[in-house]
Formats: sequence, C-alpha cells, structure tokens
Amino acid sequence: MKLPRRKFLHLAAGAAALPALQRFAWAQAYPSRPVRIIVPFPAGQATDTIARLMGQSLSDRFGQAFVIENRTGAGGNIGTEAVVHASPDGYTLLLAGLSSTFNATLYKKLNFDFIRDIAPVASIGGGPYVMVVNSSVPAKTVAEFIRLRQGQSGQDQHGIVR
Repeated sequence: MKLPRRKFLHLAAGAAALPALQRFAWAQAYPSRPVRIIVPFPAGQATDTIARLMGQSLSDRFGQAFVIENRTGAGGNIGTEAVVHASPDGYTLLLAGLSSTFNATLYKKLNFDFIRDIAPVASIGGGPYVMVVNSSVPAKTVAEFIRLRQGQSGQDQHGIVR
C-alpha cells in the first residue's frame, strides 16, 4: 500500500510531536493545594490527637497544608456526611473510627451508605477488643454465647435480656 505524500508527512509530524505532548499530559503532583482531614469527634480526643500528629507529618512530608477540621455530632455521622458530599478529588479525607461502621446498623435513615460512599485509603491504627459477660453466664466462648442467646427469650436467671 502506497501512502500519499501529504498523509505521510502528517503522520511523521504527529509522531515527532508525540514526545513533546506527553509532558503536558502528566498528572499534577498531589497535593497541589491544602487537604482537609475531617475528624467527626471533638477536639482533644484521641482521634483528634492522631489526626493532628498525622496531619503535621504529612504537611512536613509533602510541603502542603493538611488542615484538621472537627465536625462533631450524631455519633460521627455529621463529619462522615460532610466527607461523602465533598468533591471526590482526594482533598477531603475522613479519619474514621469504629463508630463509623457501627452507625450503619444504629441509624436507619442516614443520608449516605458508609460502605458504598467511603473508600478506605489507609489503616493508621488498631486495638484489641474484648467481649465480657458476667461470670455466672455459662458461655465461655463467643460461639457458646451466641448459642445460649439463640435458645432464650426474654430475661433469664443470668440477667441476659433479649
């Protein structure tokens, strides 16, 4: 197949210009402006302290401000909703805790779906959780406790209420 001279020159010019155009297609460095970290709890609590230490470290590392914003109320739902409704550009982050996952079961009419609307970026901490019961309860494992609870109705002699 023979290409007309004009078409060949257009293709050659396009191929020569391609490396120059790639420079302009590079993504912006993140972050190029201040980042908000929303903490859905009051200032001074452990979550707030963690956010402030993390924000300072990220500011030092990236040379851009990471601003901590406390948006309290409704067990963390107000702050979480603020993040859900923010632009999905990575400049509004949520420091979520366990209450954020519990709230989906506690509140039936939330204006967001935590699992669908929030994407995890990093895990920054964790801790052990312990389930305790009165020593008179015959269950010694979680499985035994669940079986015990499934077989009861009302309140039993151990004070367990369904």
